[in-house]
Amino acid sequence: MKKSVFLGALTVAGLAAGAAAAGTLDDVKARGTLNCGVTTGLVGFAAPDANGEWQGFDVGVCRAVAAAVLGDPSAVEFVPTTGQTRFTALASGEIDLLARNTTWTFSRDVDLKFEFVGINYYDGQGFMVPRELGVSSAKDLDGATVCIQTGTTTELNLADFFRTNNISYEPVPIETNAEAQQQYLAGACDVYTTDASGLAATRATFENPADHAILPEIISKEPLGPLVRHGDNEWGDVARWTLNALIAAEELGVTSANVEELAAGTNNPEINRMLGTEGELGAMLGLDAEWAKRAIMAGGNYGELFETHIGENTPIGLARGLNAQWTEGGLIYAPPFR
Repeated sequence: MKKSVFLGALTVAGLAAGAAAAGTLDDVKARGTLNCGVTTGLVGFAAPDANGEWQGFDVGVCRAVAAAVLGDPSAVEFVPTTGQTRFTALASGEIDLLARNTTWTFSRDVDLKFEFVGINYYDGQGFMVPRELGVSSAKDLDGATVCIQTGTTTELNLADFFRTNNISYEPVPIETNAEAQQQYLAGACDVYTTDASGLAATRATFENPADHAILPEIISKEPLGPLVRHGDNEWGDVARWTLNALIAAEELGVTSANVEELAAGTNNPEINRMLGTEGELGAMLGLDAEWAKRAIMAGGNYGELFETHIGENTPIGLARGLNAQWTEGGLIYAPPFR
């Protein structure tokens, strides 16, 4: 889901340099809509609902940025992208922000000339198999056929894992999650590998999810987060601090239900600075004082977005784990609003 290291790096970097010079914040304000790159469909993270409305954990980031900048969480044009097309779409300026299960790596940051504005999900690559195969470990997959999305870090991780364990596999290349699901259920591959969160989201859509097992091995670090083009620092700051506002809001107890009340003023200076009743943080971003309030109202704080779309009480069923707040033993942590 995430990935594409070798996708014409010089071409992508050249496009990014040209597009970044424009000043994305001004462009978005003038256009009146945020063009946000998402997946072609991964339930829980980004997928259209029965009414054609995009919903999901990553969609929530897009809507929060639109609310902060434009005052309207629905002022988003969602642009579906694949592992192969996402970076060209961002570099060329077709999208302003990419929010779709994309792993922060050295080459994407440095060589492809993108800027990851934070991590909204700490993930790792896993494997899903039909239970009838009787496989209990990824190390038992010698000779397996494996469905894998092209243009992704998953491809490289898979090759490394099988080589390290001296076992072989036959790749079945696919481009989208929908195609992977179709091929896997049709028996065209024994195994589907991608981020563990993506496996959980995919399995939740199956007619009989319990017939499929996610194996215990996690074979990589996959820090997922939204990204923008290098060289447009003002826009990067807006995206970064909108995500940070959602994270800090959960830590500080600010929710979609109480943010209106707290925005009138509290005895906590950090809440006041974030919600605009003290200081000039909004003006520093080129936004008004209530930018963070609107971002939080759009879909709730980080924890609300997580529980609504991918948490343990949803069909996806993901535990917070590493994605708990730092105060709860996780890695989710926002720098101070000061």
